[in-house]
Amino acid sequence: MGRPAKLCIAMVGLPAMGKSTIASKIKENLEKDDIKVGIFNNGDVRRRMIPGNTSHAGFYDPDNAQAVGLRERIAAVSIAEAKAFLSAEGHIAILDATNVSRKRRETLRQNLGNYPILFVECVNDDPEILALSVARKARLPEFAHLPEAEAKKSFFTRIGYYRHITDPLDDEPNFVRLDSLNNRIIAERVRGELPYYGRIRDLLMSDWIKNLFLVRHAESEYNLENRVGGDSGLTEKGRKMAWALSRHFIGTPLPYVFTSTLTRTREMAEPLLETRKGQTVHHAFAEFDEINVGECDGQSYAEMEEARPELFAARGRNKYNFVYPGGEGYATMAGRVYRGVKKAIYLSGNSEYIMIIGHQAVNRMILSDFLFRRAEDVPYIFIPQDKYFHIVSTQSKKLFELRKF
Repeated sequence: MGRPAKLCIAMVGLPAMGKSTIASKIKENLEKDDIKVGIFNNGDVRRRMIPGNTSHAGFYDPDNAQAVGLRERIAAVSIAEAKAFLSAEGHIAILDATNVSRKRRETLRQNLGNYPILFVECVNDDPEILALSVARKARLPEFAHLPEAEAKKSFFTRIGYYRHITDPLDDEPNFVRLDSLNNRIIAERVRGELPYYGRIRDLLMSDWIKNLFLVRHAESEYNLENRVGGDSGLTEKGRKMAWALSRHFIGTPLPYVFTSTLTRTREMAEPLLETRKGQTVHHAFAEFDEINVGECDGQSYAEMEEARPELFAARGRNKYNFVYPGGEGYATMAGRVYRGVKKAIYLSGNSEYIMIIGHQAVNRMILSDFLFRRAEDVPYIFIPQDKYFHIVSTQSKKLFELRKF
């Protein structure tokens, strides 16, 4: 047998673009096939080498000569450790840093010898996702000494400094530019045979869901009256079910819980959040709001059939493509629900467990992606209020189960 192939992957991109999540995803997947992967993160080296506070934006100012020198030393240590890993038994070394300047990438090439380098650039121009990502970064221990608003401002300033020195990747022989929110390759060039590239490319384009718990809100006031739309709260029975959900997940880490903006999903999450203060981050996304029934808001199905029989009949004939007057339908809400799922996966990073608390129609749309159901069947997927769906979707494992709480 010949010697195992070696590869260096250099992450590229502004801070808060998802580089570390992608690096971890590659490592965890490839190691299942006995491919030895090491991640060499400049931030980890920085915290190891410099015990003082380096979270302030001035440390990343390209005009701060002393800080530039320190950051060059940090990069040199990461490169040396990656090279030592490859020269020993390592197969893939991932340099997890911004690497946005042409000068830094030239330094990588000069110091990594004959090892092939694949540059993986993460980009995301969505201002909302960037703001949420920076808010997540501002909660890291290195910002604990700062008020949240000041921490966010400092991090945005850091991004601005890196943006100022960014050079395009287009002159590199091997690179991939990835929309890290949508797992979409938007540009690539690979010359010749690059070790492991086929597998890596597939990973970059795949969602990575270790454990997703998909929950529907419990009984609401409108459920009792069989009404659609509205913003009703949970009934007493529903609130008891919310506490049952919280008790069921005692002992399961839930770093991220996502709900809609509507009262009934937020009330469903309250016991979970109350018992996990400081341990769980909650995001309420409008993308997970229940189907907008427009002019039919607040009506019961019986009232709808009596007042607008033709409309009610049209809904029955083609429920998936039916659109409520002044509202939406399953087909037209698909895009926003898809975006909500992408946001949740992106913001939860490499978390082992996440939970989405949604609504009947919304959860049907989410499940349809995993169940590969025909469009006309989606409005009839069973979504109980006393059970949840446990979903795993990785390169090596697919799991879908309905469990009672």
